[in-house]
Amino acid sequence: MKYSKTFKELDKSQHDRGSFDCGEKELNEFIQTQAAKHMQAGISRTMVLPALLPLPTQKYPICSFYSIAPGSICRDTLPEWMAKKLPRYPIPVFLLAQLAVHKGFHGSGLGKVTLIKALEYLWEINAHMRAYAVVVDCLTTQAQSFYTKYGFDVLCEINGRVRMFIPMKTVGQLFI
Repeated sequence: MKYSKTFKELDKSQHDRGSFDCGEKELNEFIQTQAAKHMQAGISRTMVLPALLPLPTQKYPICSFYSIAPGSICRDTLPEWMAKKLPRYPIPVFLLAQLAVHKGFHGSGLGKVTLIKALEYLWEINAHMRAYAVVVDCLTTQAQSFYTKYGFDVLCEINGRVRMFIPMKTVGQLFI
């Protein structure tokens, strides 16, 4: 299966959510049952990378996806040298709520491509609606290693998961 070069907003009528399998039950369930509902409710936006060729159903399999949402963090969770420069009210961030690659593409570099596209998209949004950082909650230790490799730092632990962040200034250096 080959994938498109362009991420598209999830569309239930065009994208086959049922065949997506990244090997993580929680991420599979999200794309299959929750992503479209969250978009309809205005909670988040999910972007998918469809395959080049449709299935017999005329829907396109999803090769990878990411989901983003607005959020905020308490400045006290940031390193002291960063926190002292910020106001005491909640700090706006972008939440990279979900990111997954179909297991057929594991080890191909598609995770890196998906992360870069998500960060690029958030950088574009940042031109219109500012945020201090991109935050991600790691589902597994492998996810934490992945994000560490691309410059994310540990922020805190929340709901039993490691929360990581990368400042928007750092993201901007990738796309300027």
